[in-house]
Amino acid sequence: MATETTVQLAGDVKDLALTGQGKKRIEWAFQSMPVLQTIRKQFIKNQPLKGVRVSACLHVTTETANLMITLRDGGANVVLCASNPLSTQDDVAAALVKEYGIPTFAIKGENNEQYYSHITAAVNHAPQITMDDGADLVHMLHTQRTDLAAQVLGGTEETTTGVIRLRAMAKEGVLRYPIIAVNDALTKHLFDNRYGTGQSTIDGIVRATNLLLAGMTVVIAGYGWCGRGCAMRARGMGANVIITEIDPTKAIEAVMDGFRVMPMREAAKIGDLFITVTGNKHVIAREHFETLRSGAVLCNSGHFNVEIDLETLGEMASSRRMIREFVEEYALKDGRRIYVLGEGRLINLAAAEGHPASVMDMSFANQALSAEYMIQNYASLEKKVYSVPEELDQRVARMKLEAMGMAIDRLTPEQEAYLASWSEGT
Repeated sequence: MATETTVQLAGDVKDLALTGQGKKRIEWAFQSMPVLQTIRKQFIKNQPLKGVRVSACLHVTTETANLMITLRDGGANVVLCASNPLSTQDDVAAALVKEYGIPTFAIKGENNEQYYSHITAAVNHAPQITMDDGADLVHMLHTQRTDLAAQVLGGTEETTTGVIRLRAMAKEGVLRYPIIAVNDALTKHLFDNRYGTGQSTIDGIVRATNLLLAGMTVVIAGYGWCGRGCAMRARGMGANVIITEIDPTKAIEAVMDGFRVMPMREAAKIGDLFITVTGNKHVIAREHFETLRSGAVLCNSGHFNVEIDLETLGEMASSRRMIREFVEEYALKDGRRIYVLGEGRLINLAAAEGHPASVMDMSFANQALSAEYMIQNYASLEKKVYSVPEELDQRVARMKLEAMGMAIDRLTPEQEAYLASWSEGT
């Protein structure tokens, strides 16, 4: 761990001796990020972020490392901290500090005090651009360090949970600077949330438990893009999938996609494995714990560890023990045993490596281009949450297709005229 005298210069990581391993993994991920490769080359040439202070609060993974290196190569002065206590890859954090010279404050398994001290370190960088995954950085700038908020030109937000928080702030009129909701980009949520979360969530569950999903009853709370992805992958591995929802339209969609839909109070009685991806709190609570079958496994793939009411589950338990890494057994007073994965935190990052690099390529391309856009346009933007400009979203999609060796049709002048006209009919 870095000493107190070097923290402000280099960061706070678990072990700098892990640098070599982290560097190799960062390079491996970069091979699957051709869009970000192209953007990095453009950034090196044009230096669009020259001299700009960027503070990022993101999951410290190989993919995030490549985004940070891209920003640095574009001229930015970058500081990175973790956006979740269990999502850091310690070898990657070490490599960012020692190999790439990017101050990084992140240690996998850090306690609550360390977590917020690391966010404080990122805030102390006096950022002009913020990058968030869950809005914790923005929250600190708007509550504890309002003295630094005035000099922030703008920010970006990566995830659904953060966008919800930020839109609430904008609605109340307290948001102090404009923010681009990267999660709103089609090339982000249609792919990252669905295919990335779907695969990485199942990956985390299997790594943590070594359970066979075929034949299991898997209950997925929430049928947004993340829920769709999890449901698709669980069914693909032979599970019987149940969806719980509060939105009638999404519930109908789940039914027409071939899934059973029911309230959680009913699903709790028959489920074997539960995955929450709602972004809300206490989706699985006391009334559900009371009817869970012995051996039920609970996990979360939403951003914060509030979706499962672990405090109440702890009160209901007569004892608790770690039975495997990332698997905690709650022995209830009536003899049932309930298992919670990864402390109820993001299971795909707690027990696995998060999304594959090829899908994060598009998400982080949006981050990099949105940062460039913010620097170019902040003066004309209001203090509210903006979607990624459509032209940037389309640019990322085109670059991804080109990297995959795919081509698509283009409208002819006749077709363009037809679509722009109202006079021509049948």
